[in-house]
Amino acid sequence: MSIDPTPAPLRVGNMSGFYGDRISAMREMLEGGQLDVLTGDYLAELTMLILGRDRMKSAELGYAKTFLRQLEDCLALALEKRVKIVANAGGLNPAGLAAAIRELGERLGLEPKVAYVHGDDLIDRVGELDLPADAGFPVTANAYLGAFGIARCLDAGADVVVTGRVTDASVIVGPAVSHFGWTREDLDALAGATAAGHVIECGTQATGGNYAFFNRGEIADPVAPGFPIAEIAADGSSVITKHAGTGGAVTVGTVTSQLLYEVTGARYGGPDVVTRLDTARLEQEGPDRVRISGVRGETAPPHTKVSVTCLGGHRNEITFLLTGLDIEDKAALVERQFRAGLEREPADLQLRLHRTDHPDADTQAAATAMLTIVGWDPDKDVVGRAFTDAAVAMTLASYPGATPSGPPGRGAPYGVYIPAYLDQKAVPHIAVLPDGTSVDIDPPAETAEMGDGHASDGLDSAGRPLASQDPAGPSTARPLGDVLGARSGDKGGTANIGLWAGDERSYRWMLATLTVDEVRRLLPEAAELPIERYELPRLHAVNFVIDGLLGKGVAHGYRWDPQAKGLGEWLRSRVVDVPDSVVAPAPVASPAAAMKENQ
Repeated sequence: MSIDPTPAPLRVGNMSGFYGDRISAMREMLEGGQLDVLTGDYLAELTMLILGRDRMKSAELGYAKTFLRQLEDCLALALEKRVKIVANAGGLNPAGLAAAIRELGERLGLEPKVAYVHGDDLIDRVGELDLPADAGFPVTANAYLGAFGIARCLDAGADVVVTGRVTDASVIVGPAVSHFGWTREDLDALAGATAAGHVIECGTQATGGNYAFFNRGEIADPVAPGFPIAEIAADGSSVITKHAGTGGAVTVGTVTSQLLYEVTGARYGGPDVVTRLDTARLEQEGPDRVRISGVRGETAPPHTKVSVTCLGGHRNEITFLLTGLDIEDKAALVERQFRAGLEREPADLQLRLHRTDHPDADTQAAATAMLTIVGWDPDKDVVGRAFTDAAVAMTLASYPGATPSGPPGRGAPYGVYIPAYLDQKAVPHIAVLPDGTSVDIDPPAETAEMGDGHASDGLDSAGRPLASQDPAGPSTARPLGDVLGARSGDKGGTANIGLWAGDERSYRWMLATLTVDEVRRLLPEAAELPIERYELPRLHAVNFVIDGLLGKGVAHGYRWDPQAKGLGEWLRSRVVDVPDSVVAPAPVASPAAAMKENQ
């Protein structure tokens, strides 16, 4: 289908990147400037487990209650401004949330047209999924739906659309499908909107939040970054921006950082389209305006991902502070005493010594290391009182200065995340329109197996062949973060680190230097794990995917950084020989920074 690029762009804002984001954001976005649609992403792997446990207490629960609080404050304003609201806050109970919104409207004397999307909840069909025998007790099982159910609801005139588990970008793509009349054959447009959606769905991470170069003048006001906006054009290209006068900044760097967040390689799969991230071109169009263009789409895959969360058992931990001399000997004594004091050892017991101490320290904190003892077991009693009693009983009979960091807990359930896959044709996708009519949304008629993530054509941003090479000339031992940005995150038990360079010369050096073997050396905790490297030349970026670093997902509590948020910063802190010709990405001053400079 040939798409007319002349219609005005659709202005889509985002007000939430997770369940717990800034609750004032809905009002900030509605009052801050013109919008056509306001979206919110409330769901994550841990959130699904939380909502699942809520549902186990009451069938009426299972949705993001904070979204309803935001609507109580802002529904009248949204209707007055004719801004459509689309959010996945329905979680495990989108029908219940839709009913609650209608009741809220009646109470406020309003008549919002409310629709919802469901079909993703497969907990009653969990037996059809290929799960490991030791998965635990399934609490949730939700397929990732696409954008066309949302679009159908908006086509029917909905003011508010709530969904269950759709892909994060779908809440942004769905309004564009409805507005521009895209079909499933418009793969490039769908892919472009998916890229825009992926950038803004995590909220302020696109406007300077969690940004590697937060302190180099690029982010004038990092205290309260404004939430992002995507101006999506009819061909799927977009401009990422934010309301004037809000904090943070939108630069090529902040957008690159978010494009690399929680992805694998060049191909970013979804139920509607496979988005080729390696084809994206970024351009600083003006202050706080970054254009994304050139994104290509490929046929959707035949299978869609199903996110399964299970109760895996119970978990407990305690941390001892080890101060001063003989740290290794002190840790060894704690281990011997703790194991001897256990009535029964947990199924999995780990002792982790974190050498945060420094010799000849001028503060006690700087002289102190931490020894964390973590236990997991199906039986809550094994990691309950018996675990804590063993830790407490030894505190006056152990190493000199024996001190726990805090009182031990009683143990708590832990979750396990398991990805599974089902044929798209086997997953219901149902739009319930404002008048109550249920409409089945057909899956893509044509699908194709998705290629691997190494889709890069090896071309630079100008379309020329780009070979990795180590620039010659003098070099200096420096932290990688002096010249490279990074953003890291989690996908279940897998962690990713996306890194980007300042120009093509620096990118070539990064390719030559940051091999998989070098990353193993720089990150010893990942040395024995499978690592894959993916190249994205047009973004001057590479992405490393480390399988198994996070155990069985964030709720497993396997690592002290369970979502790998700081993993990229650890890598940036490692010191290597950096040629003097290699440069960091140039900061782009925001309007606020420019005004401050001129005062």
